[in-house]
Amino acid sequence: MAKKIKYRNLPNLLLKARDNVLAQFRPIISHFGLTEQQWRILRVLSDAGDLEQREISESCLILGPSLTGVLSRMEDMKLIARTRMEEDQRRVTVRMTALGEKVVDAMSPLVTQQYRNVEQAYGPEMMAEIIALMDRFNSADRNTVAQVKLPGPEQLDPEILQLLK
Repeated sequence: MAKKIKYRNLPNLLLKARDNVLAQFRPIISHFGLTEQQWRILRVLSDAGDLEQREISESCLILGPSLTGVLSRMEDMKLIARTRMEEDQRRVTVRMTALGEKVVDAMSPLVTQQYRNVEQAYGPEMMAEIIALMDRFNSADRNTVAQVKLPGPEQLDPEILQLLK
């Protein structure tokens, strides 16, 4: 059977690469009783300082409703604290607590060593190339990519139309 799409499945390749990288760090994350999402949040707060909930959502790629639940659990664990902004009570600032900082401090040397291990396995050149390429890709203007024109209902097979209802 001939391939219908000639391009490699870039989203799947990126997901596989993400999973391969995370597999190197999961033992550390789980050793400290954290989920990957909780670690991403602590890492972002450690790097950037206090952030609004919306900024965490954007930085960690966690949708708002899910993020609210994750932050609630982290607050229960005393890893973070949330405060409403005085000028706009709808906005929430999140900060790491002393315990959150202790956890990051305890994990940091292990995470750093694991990065060294990954770099040693794949080579510093490849790591630098991957990071540079990801930075370029993620900072590129998405608006420069034209979007295909989607077919109208009259152009679709009736069976496909049923799926859309």
